[in-house]
Amino acid sequence: MRTAVYAGSFDPPTNGHVWMIDQGLKLFDHLYVAIGSNPSKTYTFNVDERLKMLRESIPSCERLTIAHFDNRYLVDYANEVGAQYILRGIRSPNDYEYERVMRHINADMSPDITTTFLMPPRDIAELSSSMVKSLIGPEGWEDPVRRYVPPCVFEQLQLKK
Repeated sequence: MRTAVYAGSFDPPTNGHVWMIDQGLKLFDHLYVAIGSNPSKTYTFNVDERLKMLRESIPSCERLTIAHFDNRYLVDYANEVGAQYILRGIRSPNDYEYERVMRHINADMSPDITTTFLMPPRDIAELSSSMVKSLIGPEGWEDPVRRYVPPCVFEQLQLKK
């Protein structure tokens, strides 16, 4: 059974994340979508809110597990859940450089885990949680933001605003 972990902060989940999850479910027998905590980041939504938004953004599927891990390396979490793959997205040259380095470090720590990269389609290639959050505020922010996030996430962004 091919099992993968797709991890991120998902603060908030975007249509880009949903695309990655959809593709991951096509490639793997089981996909763990895992919220990782980075102590150097300040989050807009707490872990429970992000888990709820992910669960509401993605149709329920027995081959999908949405979870959270804390204070562990991603490869350690992947080993813990029996994953042989880590799924990562590359949107830009900067992403590529960062992910290339992380792929090698992860391989040093756990050589049995393979990192798989996907490149999103052009219409969501620049999409990130940070970009979505940067659009919030000016008059009329709702229309551009609505385009980039699932409806349940848009509702939560309106409440946080």
